[in-house]
Amino acid sequence: MKNWTSSESEKTVEQTPSGKVHGGKREYLHNYHDCYQEEQLIYQHLLHLVQMESPEQMVGRFRALFVERANYPEPEIIPILDKITASKQKKNEFNLFINRCCHILINRWYLQPNLHYAIVDLINLFDSPSNRLGINSLRIREIRRLRELIQIFINSEQYVILRRFLQLVNQTPRVNSREENQPLSNLIRRYPYLYEHCLISEDSTFEQQETVRHFQAEVQKKFEVDLSQYITYKVRRIQVLRNVSPAEANRILRPVDNPTLLSDKDLYSTVKQFIGKTDSNYTYQERAQQFLQYVNHRGNNFHNFKKDLHQYLISSIDSKYGQRQFNQRLSNHLQNILPDADDKKINDFLVVRTCSQLLNFLVVNSQASPQHSTFLDLISNQGSLETIGLLLKVVLICSKVKPYLEKRFGILFNHYENATTDVIDWLVATLEQLNIAMSIHFGNIDLSFFKRFC
Repeated sequence: MKNWTSSESEKTVEQTPSGKVHGGKREYLHNYHDCYQEEQLIYQHLLHLVQMESPEQMVGRFRALFVERANYPEPEIIPILDKITASKQKKNEFNLFINRCCHILINRWYLQPNLHYAIVDLINLFDSPSNRLGINSLRIREIRRLRELIQIFINSEQYVILRRFLQLVNQTPRVNSREENQPLSNLIRRYPYLYEHCLISEDSTFEQQETVRHFQAEVQKKFEVDLSQYITYKVRRIQVLRNVSPAEANRILRPVDNPTLLSDKDLYSTVKQFIGKTDSNYTYQERAQQFLQYVNHRGNNFHNFKKDLHQYLISSIDSKYGQRQFNQRLSNHLQNILPDADDKKINDFLVVRTCSQLLNFLVVNSQASPQHSTFLDLISNQGSLETIGLLLKVVLICSKVKPYLEKRFGILFNHYENATTDVIDWLVATLEQLNIAMSIHFGNIDLSFFKRFC
């Protein structure tokens, strides 16, 4: 084969377990109680209004209440907000409060794509907070306190996540351009396996998590459909070209766009790598099954399991590169994992712990210490495709660490999100290739027809 040259939103809010319901009204839970009732009043106020008023009206209200703090249609709400802002001794408390106010509106709008513009407008309100204080302002201290807290929110993790979320609903043609240099953060929508690690924090409400997971399922399904249709188109085109001219083939077949940021040639190589026979003439799935059967038959203790795992992994490493340093470093890392358990019989805990620690070594250790020199070295010497294949081998023998691998790439994404794609083209390539590998091995896409062309 040649190379390719509203009611549902309301239901979600009312029935989710992240808050209590009293008298038909939802109460949002907090870890603090100094202004609990006042917070509930603001939440219920917004929840009621978002069901009644247009997105434009709600964005205007949000600006008047939280940004301008002036000319709010219900002036009795202002003293309630003042009490909340005056009570916040810990910075993060107000961040949680304003973040949940935002999500009351977002939860209402996200299921309706025609209202996604309102989410963009809402989040963009914080880009240019007001600094003006009216001449006749009687409560200047309260206004200044609110604006101080808003500024703290703008610098918080919650706001960073909101800005990332913006990319899920603010799609323009340039975001999918392969040529235009743009911040990596613009591409977050393309990688649903990153959503839970880049768009959900420890203090995210249940509603926020459900919103993100809804998008995740939706985007993943669309990518798999688009990839399947594109590959089908390419296969059919090659078959048609055996009998007709390219011009005639273009007339017969409707073109399908490449759904990735890879070139046609690189996409072909990626699909072939993860579907075809590459490692000792076996597919990745076959090699993983062979390894697990061997380990189970041998009845390994932990020490021998780590030695066998080392051999399983280096079988796909270029021998010259491996012999220089990598193979020995990998062996040392494996043998240093829980050495006190070396004589124990292998069990699920030891396998999961070993594979997770292995991903730390191969990709990146942690958000606090995002060192990834080994990962960069692998890509430089092996190429991104072989490197993703190495990581896939780990996940295929222990599927429980799949979320852990996704989190490693979430750390890399967060680390580089303000860099432009021309500077980190290697990372964009790995993100795209991992997306394909995950879809083939853990998604619902069926590309079995492609195997005979590999």
